[in-house]
Order: sequence, then structure tokens, then C-alpha cells
Amino acid sequence: MSSNVGLTTPRGSGTSGYVQRNLSHLKPRDTYQPYNKDFDSIKHHQQRQPDKDILEHERKREIEVKVFELRDKLEDEGVEEDEVDEQCDALRKKLEGEKLAGVGRDVRGLKSHQVHELARAKIEESERLRKALGIREDYEEGGHWREREERKGEREKEGGKGEPRDGAGGRGNRDRD
Repeated sequence: MSSNVGLTTPRGSGTSGYVQRNLSHLKPRDTYQPYNKDFDSIKHHQQRQPDKDILEHERKREIEVKVFELRDKLEDEGVEEDEVDEQCDALRKKLEGEKLAGVGRDVRGLKSHQVHELARAKIEESERLRKALGIREDYEEGGHWREREERKGEREKEGGKGEPRDGAGGRGNRDRD
């Protein structure tokens, strides 16, 4: 055995004793940072906005898929072409009315590749949560603490104009009496 690697003897180990290096081990990269360390860019995070054209195309596509399924079913049953067209047009109008009203939107059924639908659903969820918690639309993160510090600074300025304060926290007068 060389360089004190592996077994001193392969006897009884069930192996040949041959030592290989691990080719599947990946060395960590020192320069890779999974998260942005710039806190200013993190603070001003904007939620991804869905593309309205893609959402509209997907909505129309869903309608046409259902219309095509109906057409295929009716043609297999041997229904006349005029009747098939009428039923398909009726279904198309019904589905367009439902989709415009927002009926039948199930967020739980979305897949990970439907990024625009997921983004729209996330925005709607955030909006519902904001309304439920009573958060203003113009709320800025950290604004409460900034306002609190401003009020504290104003109070200190007003307190400085009046009576001079001593370092004893107002107990200085008692000691003199």
C-alpha cells in the first residue's frame, strides 16, 4: 500500500484493495455567492410583473383546447358540421364570459413553468393579504422606524429649548433640598 491510503491489507474486506479517487466530488468555489450581499438592492425588491400578452394568449389557448375537445367528440359521434360549429361557438362564448369574469381560476393547479400565471397569483395573494392586514398601499418597508426616529429627534429638540436637563435624570433638585 502506498502513502497510507486505503486498507493495509485487502484480506477479509471483500475488495481488491485498489484505491480510486472520487471523481464525483466537486470542490466548492470561493467566488460563488448564492445571495446578493448588497443590502440596498435587497431593500428595493420589486415583484416580477406578469406579461399581459402571454396571460391573454394562455387564456385563449385554454378556451380553444376545450372547444377543440368538444369538436372532436361531436365529430366522432357523427353530428352534422353546422351543429358542431354552433355548439363550438356557444361553448367558446360561454368560456370567454367565464374567463373574463374570473370564474374558474384555480391557483393550486399551476405548474412551475407557468411563471406569468404564478406571478399574477402571487400579486393577487399579496394584495389580499395587504387588505386583510390593513396595510396602506403607499407603505414603505421600514417607514415606521424612520418616522419613530424623526419624532424622537423632534422631541429632543423641543426638550432642549426648555429647561436645562442635568445628567441625574431629574433627581438633582431633590438632592439640593
